Amino acid sequence: MVLGFVSISAPLGDTCLSRGMTHMPAITLARPGALIAAVFTPWVAAGIALLIGFFASYLTALSWADLTFVLPATAFGNVIVALLSRFWLHEAISLERWAGIVLITLGVGFVAQGPSLTQRPTPEARQTGATNDLEATEPESTELQITEPEATEMETR
Repeated sequence: MVLGFVSISAPLGDTCLSRGMTHMPAITLARPGALIAAVFTPWVAAGIALLIGFFASYLTALSWADLTFVLPATAFGNVIVALLSRFWLHEAISLERWAGIVLITLGVGFVAQGPSLTQRPTPEARQTGATNDLEATEPESTELQITEPEATEMETR
């Protein structure tokens, strides 16, 4: 569901920004007031809100899945951008661009078949050099372990 929102909110946000900016005069760094005014137009503001939602969802997805899974999964947004651009913004899309979109979509299909999260060794396994979690259950080290004093020990001191 999160990846679905990521895939929808970014293309919608970008499309809203494009629609809003096509009705604005050209913006340059020499006129920062025009940029600030553009931020408060309805389409641009909607685009910014959608992109903030995209970013929050993207961070959420990255908290439970690898970047190599999340980023390709959001690449389906390229198809949505093309469709919105063609049918909502009435932009012309060349055959080469459609071919590129198809290739990206096929590539996403290949990547999506892999795991969403890379299996990493536990901290205990890294310390002992174990190759799996079962080997990491018993520490091989015989070093003296220092513990905090009990509350009753603290009272007698």
